Amino acid sequence: MTCSEKINNLDGRELIREQAFGNIWSNEINDVFADVAGYYDRVNRVASLGLINWFRRSFISIIDVEPQQKVLDVCAGTNAVGIALLKKQPSLKVHAVDRSEEMQHVGQEQAKALGFNIDSTITDVHTLPFPDNHFDIVTIQFASRHLKLIPLIKEVKRVLKPGGHFYHSDMLRPSNRLVEKAYFAYLTGCVSVVAWAFKSNKYAKGCKKYFVDALRMFYSPEEMTQLLYDQGFVKVSSKSLLGGVVGAHKAVSAAE
Repeated sequence: MTCSEKINNLDGRELIREQAFGNIWSNEINDVFADVAGYYDRVNRVASLGLINWFRRSFISIIDVEPQQKVLDVCAGTNAVGIALLKKQPSLKVHAVDRSEEMQHVGQEQAKALGFNIDSTITDVHTLPFPDNHFDIVTIQFASRHLKLIPLIKEVKRVLKPGGHFYHSDMLRPSNRLVEKAYFAYLTGCVSVVAWAFKSNKYAKGCKKYFVDALRMFYSPEEMTQLLYDQGFVKVSSKSLLGGVVGAHKAVSAAE
């Protein structure tokens, strides 16, 4: 399949992803994150070979913020993005939404330890409990590969004000075949080592294959750009790291 054919088949890819992983997303992934919540940040440091802070700084650097703006951080986890944005602009009104109560508990403790206030809602992020045209900025990092992406993007666009900005960052599927092959070889070994080293429970160990397969069926940086355009965003720009292993996208919500 050519790159063009892949891009033109994004709706089909979403259906295949949901058929392959829907049961894990609905019934297992929350137990995984409940297990890893207490050591999630340490796992990321180990799995990324210490590069996680570089990935996050690179993402935060493209996010333009102004005083008093309303920010929604989707799948906020341990609030790393929200905390980084408040360090950048302390007057922001940041709201975190996540399905995992355990992850948000850790995130709230970390925010409060630094003197930051982040409002929190525990819910399924595919149906955001906020009014239309409500936020100036919506962010999501390192989570969308575990989600039904098109429904999520539609919700993000709904809650963004016209002209508001959506910032997306995640591990992606590299476009270069050699990089992709090396990447997945590393991931296959890494998830087993990390699960052993951190004494993960049966839920996390049971999803070791899933974590690699989810990326095999995910999007390249170019496909993510097209997906955002397809869902009505404009002025989409992207930034790739390590040959597309990690990518960040910035997009503007167009007025209807």
